[in-house]
Amino acid sequence: MSESNTVNFVTYEYPLNEKIRSWLRLETLLNQVYELSHITSYTSGIAFFRSVSELIEILDRGEVRSDMIKELEKQRRRLSAWSDAPNADNQLISSLLNDLATKAANITTAPRFGQQLRNDKIISMVRQRLSIPGGCCSFDLPTLQLWLHMPQEQKEQAISGWLKSLAPLKETLDTILNLIRQAGSFEIKECHNGFYQDSVEDKELLRVRLSSDKLIFPQISGHKTRFAIRFLHIDSENGIVPAMMTFELSCC
Repeated sequence: MSESNTVNFVTYEYPLNEKIRSWLRLETLLNQVYELSHITSYTSGIAFFRSVSELIEILDRGEVRSDMIKELEKQRRRLSAWSDAPNADNQLISSLLNDLATKAANITTAPRFGQQLRNDKIISMVRQRLSIPGGCCSFDLPTLQLWLHMPQEQKEQAISGWLKSLAPLKETLDTILNLIRQAGSFEIKECHNGFYQDSVEDKELLRVRLSSDKLIFPQISGHKTRFAIRFLHIDSENGIVPAMMTFELSCC
């Protein structure tokens, strides 16, 4: 298939409870921290430290560790129940159960999430200035200016230590969200006049998939058992949403 005919799909996710909402934000920030960790300039350095600062704020808000341990146990029970189903892949289930046990042990024994980041002098110094527009200029933070001009090997050594302290958190979160996403499968649905609504039972995450060429995105609202989706065109003044259109929906 030629590149011009390739259709790109965008997956939009919406949490149905506060726990999943917090985890999706945490996942986004962890991905930013890891992707921005190769600092080669002042600009990339500030972007990295800003993501680290937001990550620390998220970690300070709730009981992330205890919620994850409960979720790992919930997923373990679900997988154990599947092992009794006809045609179950018991080898795969056993592998997943072992992985969940390892992740549970790792986060149980790990230090407080983000503690190494909180204690670092450079990170603390930058965090104090991030709330001020342009507050990380060289005249505000000469220490950061010097740190950014240190040999790349020294910077990468420090960053490697920070990322290593986050590894148990990131690996566990990736495993949990992957299992939650795999609990649902995409089905083709129809909406009329850009609107769709439905009810769900015991679901935590909605996933909507649309082709990007339509320039249409979903505005999702809902909580626990009911949800509604309003489809909007990115050009709110001139764009047109078809009277009837299909999309893909997965309730996880």
